[in-house]
Amino acid sequence: MSTLRLLADLLARHHYNQLQLYTEHTFAYPGHEAVWKDASPLTPAEIRELDACCRARGIELVPNQNSFGHMERWLRLPQYSHLAELPRGGAPLPWGGTKKFPTTLAPSLPESLAFVEGLYDSLLPNFTSRLLNIGCDETFDLLGKGGRSAAAVAALGEGRVYLDFVKKVMALARDRGFRPMFWGDVILRHPELVAEIPRDAIALDWGYEGGHPFAQEARRFRDAGLEFYVCPGTSSWNSLCGRVENMRENLAAAERAGRECGASGYLVTDWGDGGHWQPLAASLPGIVLGGNFALAGASAAGMNLEDALDGVMGVPLGGTLLRLGVLYLRGNALRANASELFRILAGDRTYSRHPNLTAPILAEIAAVADGCRKKAERYASENVWAEEIVYMADLVEAACYRHDAGRLAALREEHGRIWRRRNREGGCADSRDKLPRF
Repeated sequence: MSTLRLLADLLARHHYNQLQLYTEHTFAYPGHEAVWKDASPLTPAEIRELDACCRARGIELVPNQNSFGHMERWLRLPQYSHLAELPRGGAPLPWGGTKKFPTTLAPSLPESLAFVEGLYDSLLPNFTSRLLNIGCDETFDLLGKGGRSAAAVAALGEGRVYLDFVKKVMALARDRGFRPMFWGDVILRHPELVAEIPRDAIALDWGYEGGHPFAQEARRFRDAGLEFYVCPGTSSWNSLCGRVENMRENLAAAERAGRECGASGYLVTDWGDGGHWQPLAASLPGIVLGGNFALAGASAAGMNLEDALDGVMGVPLGGTLLRLGVLYLRGNALRANASELFRILAGDRTYSRHPNLTAPILAEIAAVADGCRKKAERYASENVWAEEIVYMADLVEAACYRHDAGRLAALREEHGRIWRRRNREGGCADSRDKLPRF
């Protein structure tokens, strides 16, 4: 809770007026203990406390409960598998491969809607906001073979089956006095259906690369008469220490398109893909710069981000944080939605790294990371931001020396300590176990 209060203070300081805490299974839903018992979930009382904390700072705390896709934590358990579109998993992924576990509720089953309704009835009374982000992104399982809704998808098309279920979920929100918001990725693949989205819904146009076509997508929502937000990201996830230049370009592109196309909101997103190895410090540059883009427009690109970060952290490490955040550019070994350094660490020992990331380049990166660590160590005994920067440097060096078993063992031990400085115990073991052992 202290970290959530810190986050509310940070957002208020940097011109935010809304906070959404994304959840799949991390609320203490009555009767569903099996799914959250090891997740240190937020309780109803804690949500109400945070809601009051945010309101006191001029921030609206908006419930954000995924309600269609991204339900793996539930559907992989036997007692919920009857709700899964693909009970055995195997959904095809746009970037290749398949999902091991089921992730998407079966839209053809009445029980799926009743399940979502039960979640809402437990969660929503704890919020004073009248907005609800229903999620509904990345419903990959609808494209799999042999799903429970396969006949409907074959007859009507994936887009129609998707939209029909989303409309029902929106009605659940509306019946409880909430205005629905939803991620726009799936419906954008079916532009012929955009005009059928209920007019009270708010579309969330997300994209996380520097060149994302926000303007093209935003115009589809605008021309359909829908209110929409543009939703860039901090570029912290799957990165170890951030992708700062991609973050700058992504935030700027969203701001430009949002103003040109009439967006009503600018939602800066921050995720934990791949185990959420990155600490909060990796997200800080995007949070600070994103708030200033929303306030000041394109001129925010010229702000002195290093000084602003120093002010937030209370120690002169803004430049150090930004130096770590551009290491992904070394060797021009660029990947989408990840840094190559992350991929090296997340892969096994046989991972074939990007050909541009040669041994000399890795040694150069490790040397810069070591210098950043030494500077941050001066303050780490009394400053959590500095501790996190030290750990980010450790992550980078572990990627550079991927075959060093001793270094990897030390990293796993340190990960738990750094995790607990900001976060609850729930999720720590999951995150640590995704780090390599050798």
